[in-house]
This record gives sequence, structure tokens and C-alpha cells, in this order.
Amino acid sequence: MNKHIILPFLMLFAMATQAQSIKHVSNFSQYQQYYNPSLTGYEGTVAKTFYRNQWTGFEDGPKTIFLSGEMDLSDLKGTANKRKNFRFRDSERNYQGAKHAFGLSALQDRFGPSTETQLFLSYGTSVRLSNKLSIRWGTALTYNNYRLDGSTLVVDQDGDPRYEEVQGQDNRISKVDVNLGLALTAGNYYLGYAMQDVTKGDLITIGDDHIQNVYTRKHLVQAGYRASVTEQFGVILNGIYQYDQRVKHSTEAQLKVVYQNMLWVGGGYRRDLAYNLAAGVNFSQLRISYAYETPVREASSINKSTNEIGLSYTLRPSATARNGSYAVSFW
Repeated sequence: MNKHIILPFLMLFAMATQAQSIKHVSNFSQYQQYYNPSLTGYEGTVAKTFYRNQWTGFEDGPKTIFLSGEMDLSDLKGTANKRKNFRFRDSERNYQGAKHAFGLSALQDRFGPSTETQLFLSYGTSVRLSNKLSIRWGTALTYNNYRLDGSTLVVDQDGDPRYEEVQGQDNRISKVDVNLGLALTAGNYYLGYAMQDVTKGDLITIGDDHIQNVYTRKHLVQAGYRASVTEQFGVILNGIYQYDQRVKHSTEAQLKVVYQNMLWVGGGYRRDLAYNLAAGVNFSQLRISYAYETPVREASSINKSTNEIGLSYTLRPSATARNGSYAVSFW
């Protein structure tokens, strides 16, 4: 799509602008630190990535790529048998995340003439409240760059004053802001609250005034629970609620059924927007996931599916099965 006719594109661009405010990921539970910096290091030292192709087959449709690395500082300590001294990712051992962890994340989102790039430098820490419960807090320094290439927009009527500030211009805005987060964590559940873009871009903002309303403060609540149902099977339930003054509410949940802490299938629902089916495999340290998303109701006017694939690699291997029993060790 070399040129974008602006009137039919307005609805899609409104969706793109919404996407800058609220990011939707089918397997959102695997990227907890992106939403809440207090969950940095919740799974120890780990590298993660996903690629999301929204509205597959729609030329210039939204495409998102994400990369991140989290480091549990305790993993930097030398030991004669480092593997033996890992606190395994095992809910029965009550692992509640790194005591001190740093993370670096990058996300790029493209849709038609718009491109957004995000960088996050995050820190998370925890304090034990009991043998089974910790409280975590964290913060992230964030950088966002948003660009709208107005040279690719064509209007029905030349000189339309509604678009004169955008059309034919290279519109850009960059900002630096802060995210804050708090979470309660245990071996088999977590509950967190985070605030993103705390200053709404007032900390540092450079760029064109007419697109400075792209960013606003966001509130997020995350929760998850995992448990063994039998010696072979387990379940994982995750949910996330997002709110800001412009887009208002977004709620979604996902349920997974896990076999031998290795194979899983699941399904999710994003209120008024999409259903998804997902599956994955969890090896000792490598996790691979795939999700297929179908739009519904408010999003069904774009009759295109979404494909999303994710990878993660952790330094903390899953605990081996004991007495034929498999504890669920991932989210």
C-alpha cells in the first residue's frame, strides 16, 4: 500500500492511535515485565521475544516485534555448581522471583504510515513477607518515539483544513517518562498494579504539538494463578485490565491446560475485540508459543486474523518430576 486514502483510513488510524496507548498481546502473561516493572526478574534471568502480525493479509496492517532481557543479579555470583544452586522455576519450591533484577526491553509497532519505537530500562526488587509470599516493587525509565509519515496520506479534497497539519509532513514526537509497579507474588499466583507514563509525557517531550496527545497515563492490573490438577495435568489462568482516559477500558483473560509441565493449549478473550487460541511447548529452559486471534464485535469490521509467535529462554531450568508428579512452572 504505497498511498493511504485518508477517509477510509481514518477508522484504521484511530485503531492505530489506540494501539499506541494500549498494547494487545495474545500471550500477555509471558511478558509481565513489559506491563509492570515490579515483575522484572519474576522468572529469573530470561530472554524473551515475540512477533505479532495483526490482520494478516491486510497490506500495511499492524506488525509488532518485541525483545527483552532480564537479569537476576544473584545469577552473577560465581559457584562451583551453578545449576545445582539455581532456585528452580517450580511452584512447589515457592520461587517468588529475583530479589534484585534489571531488565532491558525494546518494542517496535508499525501500522501503515505510523511507527512507534519503545525502550524500557527496568528494575524490580522483592521483600519476603513470609515463606510463601513476597511483595515486589519496580520502576522503569522509558523512551518512546512516534512517527506519522504524512507524505503517504491522500485526501478526497485538496486543501481540507482538517488534515493540513498532518498531510505531507514528517510528524514526529519523542518522550521520556517513568513507569511504576507493585505486586504480590507467591509460588503459584501473583497480583500486580502498574502505572505507565506517569507524567503523561511531561518529563521530557520533543516533537510536533499537534500529535502530543498520542500518550496519556495508563493503569494496569494483572493477576495469575497456576496449579496442578492431577499428577500429569495442570492449569494456568491469567488476566489483565488496562485503562486510560482516552481508550477507557480493556479487559482480557486466558486459560491454559498443561500436560507434564511441557505441552499446553489454551484460549483467551479480549472483551469486545477478539478471541484467541494458543498452544506451546515448554522445554527445560526454552519456551515456544503460538496464538491465532480472531476479531469480534467492535473489531470485526476488519475481517482478518492475527498470528503471534513467541520465544523465551531462561537460565533457570524447570525442576524434574518427582514421583511422577509435574508442577506447573511457567505462566
